[in-house]
Amino acid sequence: MRTTLLATLLSLWLSGPALAAPTPPPTAPSPAAPAPAVAPAAPASPVAGYDPIAAFAPLGMPEPANRYRSADGAPGPDYWQNRADYQIAARLEPKTKTLSGVETITYTNNSPGALDVLWLQLDQNIYRPDSRASGGGRPRTQFTDGYALDAVEIESGGKFAPAKYLVSDTRMQVQLPAVLKGGGGKTRLRITYHYTVPGEFGGRTAWTATPHGEIYDIAQWYPRMAVFDDVRGWDPLPYLGNEFYLEYGDFDYQVTVPADMIVAGSGVLLNPKDVLTPEQLARLAQARSSDTTVMIRTADEAAAARPSDQTKTWRFHMGNTRDVAFAASRAFVWDAARANLPDGRTVLAQSVYPVESGGDAAWGRSTEYLKFALEEFSRRWYPYPWPNAINVGGPVGGMEYPAVLFDGASDKGKTLFYLTVHEIGHSYFPMIDGTDERRYAWMDEGLNTFIDTYESDAFQGGVYGPKRDAEFAPGPGAPADQIAALIADPKAPPIMTRADSIPFTYAHPVEYFKTAFGLRLLREDILGPDRFDPAFRKFIRAWAYKHPQPSDFFRTMDSESGEDLSWFWRGWFFHNWALDLAVGDVSYVDGDPAKGARIRVDNRGQLVLPATIRVAFKDGTTHDVSLPAETWIQSATHTIAVDSRQPIASVTIDPDHRLPERDRADSVWTAP
Repeated sequence: MRTTLLATLLSLWLSGPALAAPTPPPTAPSPAAPAPAVAPAAPASPVAGYDPIAAFAPLGMPEPANRYRSADGAPGPDYWQNRADYQIAARLEPKTKTLSGVETITYTNNSPGALDVLWLQLDQNIYRPDSRASGGGRPRTQFTDGYALDAVEIESGGKFAPAKYLVSDTRMQVQLPAVLKGGGGKTRLRITYHYTVPGEFGGRTAWTATPHGEIYDIAQWYPRMAVFDDVRGWDPLPYLGNEFYLEYGDFDYQVTVPADMIVAGSGVLLNPKDVLTPEQLARLAQARSSDTTVMIRTADEAAAARPSDQTKTWRFHMGNTRDVAFAASRAFVWDAARANLPDGRTVLAQSVYPVESGGDAAWGRSTEYLKFALEEFSRRWYPYPWPNAINVGGPVGGMEYPAVLFDGASDKGKTLFYLTVHEIGHSYFPMIDGTDERRYAWMDEGLNTFIDTYESDAFQGGVYGPKRDAEFAPGPGAPADQIAALIADPKAPPIMTRADSIPFTYAHPVEYFKTAFGLRLLREDILGPDRFDPAFRKFIRAWAYKHPQPSDFFRTMDSESGEDLSWFWRGWFFHNWALDLAVGDVSYVDGDPAKGARIRVDNRGQLVLPATIRVAFKDGTTHDVSLPAETWIQSATHTIAVDSRQPIASVTIDPDHRLPERDRADSVWTAP
């Protein structure tokens, strides 16, 4: 997601080896500089500030392992999940900027217990002047009246009857006439509603005017079921601006719009012959077998469209999803191409955008970028599951919904590439793996930022790489130094902070940047790709269309990689501990370089990470010594015995600046 204030954000700069690249071997020592040996830690006084017992203590996970969630991070043998299937008929009226609808929700209670109420999310109420979000750090100067609920009915005896309900800010509780039994009990709820579509102030859903017609990005447009799960029961956190936690199900929905409009929606268009011209149908058929972009509706055709008093109804189906969204406009140019997945399936990558956004420098390449991302993410991690994906150029500057991306119509070049890849990457987190974004934004933004950083390296030899955080970087310099600056900020919250409690200033650096950087450290410096990648893929696969919690992720990575990573999760995710390794002393045995040297390394921070020590000799040769994290499991100091045979010119900790070292001044020793 890219919020309105992040409209100029270029996401994240994280350099490193390409995905699945072999780890380079250490530099071989020259005959004049034999391989240094690591000696047992020499007795030394503790270094102030480091506590090995705290760093390596057993980590108690926030959610316990049980029959629902296994100790290895996988869903347990009794894991259950409720389900919500939707049928929605909606009408968009541009003259009044109103969306009205009737939805029928079939709700299935798969939990072990009975339910006497249902909770729903009413996200449009965030635009009301009295919403709780206004007092939660998101003041507005423009408002709507939110949802108008014309009727709320519950099925009873095979017929719908008025339900008793209570609206509380962005939530609604519906009282059931009889308890809904667990183990598969079903009920149906019907809601008739309407609301005013917010203008550009809407952020994630909005409309805007263009020279050839208005564009409507329509999301969070129907009352949505809250999640009832095994961790908290009902989890209807108020909508304060952070994103969503939703149940899975099948969606059949229809949207009636003026006949001059094109609708781009989540899922499969069921009635293309009713809403498209014969020429558009033929072009779509061509695009389904084309690896290059095919124009479905040209700029000239979009510019020539005129307002109509007639209407058309577009019908869509999307299976096994947690949400749907759509966009509508008379001004849309429309193009498409085929994306080829590793399992042999194909996906139709599509883009719609206003006439003035076209061209090879801008949205004319959107489908190319989208096709690339669909193929690469599917190859690396998990096959994209749905038959199409659409990038929309409109008023919303970077937001993701299942199979539909909202990006800014003015985006172009590198920015458009970055955003396209990032937003379609959200297909995995949280659209496939249904994380709780309202509580743990890092589980969608951070995990997604991690996977999308590799795509810039891969696209056309890295023409757009590496990704760089231009405006919201937490500090100057290389990524590791930016993270060190963030960790040093006493106001920066830990990653495992409830999303609503993280000030906007820190949301991107903490949720996106620190999470992604930490996972790259875990993949490239701690576990290596050969252990990390299978574990990460298993997490995606095991929790596809389910609700993973942070503990499930931590346990999966521990169990599948064969490592107890408690020290890493604690220091990186639960705390803002700093890494501060220093060269404490360099000395020769009996003062003679020919007899060997001793290098003392001190841990002056609380974070532990594997580190590289580079010893440079006077003859120009170097040798790297790897210190595992367990170097610090008992002591704050460690002494390396070096069979030097010649004078040492310098000793450098983390010579390639891969680690977020707090003070690099004491990480280098130079011979006098």
